[in-house]
Amino acid sequence: MPKVTQQHMDARREQILDAARRCFLRDGFHSTSMQDLFAEAQMSAGAVYRHFTSKDEMILAIAEENMRDVLDITLAVATNRQGQSMGAFMAELLDVIRVKSAEEDVAGLAVLVWGEAMRNRSLAQKLDHLMGRMRANLVTLVRDHQENGSLPANVTAEAIASTMLSVLPGYILQVALLDPAVVAEVPDAVRALWPGPAGDA
Repeated sequence: MPKVTQQHMDARREQILDAARRCFLRDGFHSTSMQDLFAEAQMSAGAVYRHFTSKDEMILAIAEENMRDVLDITLAVATNRQGQSMGAFMAELLDVIRVKSAEEDVAGLAVLVWGEAMRNRSLAQKLDHLMGRMRANLVTLVRDHQENGSLPANVTAEAIASTMLSVLPGYILQVALLDPAVVAEVPDAVRALWPGPAGDA
């Protein structure tokens, strides 16, 4: 029997998650059965269970994938100290969310995941962990901007980071529910609200 490559396994896993996204967006988490997922993925029960033992595991995987790009950006900027303004940084995050939502409706999936997290403790804990990582990266950035004078120093970096992080869910909710034109200028608005010090690009 030929050996199954990691590339093949990864492709199968993504095929299942793509099917799960379609089912969850169409019918919701609770109305989607495992049988629905097997049919949507066009795979046998055994093939699906080889990758995921339950719907909850799929929901967790989707939540992690939804946040991966945003986490990658916060980590890259926090690590490299690229010197961009907080507004430019936030606008970059919002642009990622907009593009990913147009491609995969990550905003709609995020709203579903938030609702599920209210009743699913393991999912809530996972989201708390992911948000904690993002908040820690933002705190690092905020402290840098406090030192260069572009953000106030009379408020804690943790409080400012949490405030900026609060922008993301509101933006995601509007992307999920409203006409895209309603939020088209939001990235420009956050650039204006949180510019860098005078003389910065």
